[in-house]
Amino acid sequence: MPEAQADVVMPDEVLVDRARAGEPAAQEELFRRHSGIAYRVAYRLLGHEQDAQDAVQDGLMKALRHLEDFDGRSGFRTWLLRIVTNAALDSGRKRKRRPTMRIDDAETGGTEHAIHEDPALGLHRGDLKRALNAALDRLTPTLRMTFVLFAEGEMSYKDIAALQEIPVGTVMSRLHQARQKLQSYLEGVEGIG
Repeated sequence: MPEAQADVVMPDEVLVDRARAGEPAAQEELFRRHSGIAYRVAYRLLGHEQDAQDAVQDGLMKALRHLEDFDGRSGFRTWLLRIVTNAALDSGRKRKRRPTMRIDDAETGGTEHAIHEDPALGLHRGDLKRALNAALDRLTPTLRMTFVLFAEGEMSYKDIAALQEIPVGTVMSRLHQARQKLQSYLEGVEGIG
């Protein structure tokens, strides 16, 4: 009899069922699978690494406690991102959005990884990242959240609409507005265009 393939990826729905049954490995796999995207969304909403990590941890803990409430109407990732987004918004209301890059971050390199090919390329990427973060900071919270869920969260219009409880047309309109504003804010930044 042939052995089962070890590289077959188990669908989220199966992992959710196993996690509900108390299987720790299924819980860990669900959150390992989606924690990176959850962090990117939280970071873009909050602009600060530690705040984003706290929001993701808070969101993951809430999701774990309320896993029975997941009804499957949306995908698990969408449901989890809703929880993490709400945790990030709660955190942001408490602390206000912090500047994305502090001086001590610039001296230590922050979360940037060294670019070994060309040091100038690493500096240029850092400049582009700071310009994008500054442009995102200028968006209204509503436009920023919609844009971040689409660009960083890789969510569909339909999933964003469900998460924000708005029509799909409103999502499309917000994304259009966000893109136009970001484009005007980033006009003249070298390397963008």
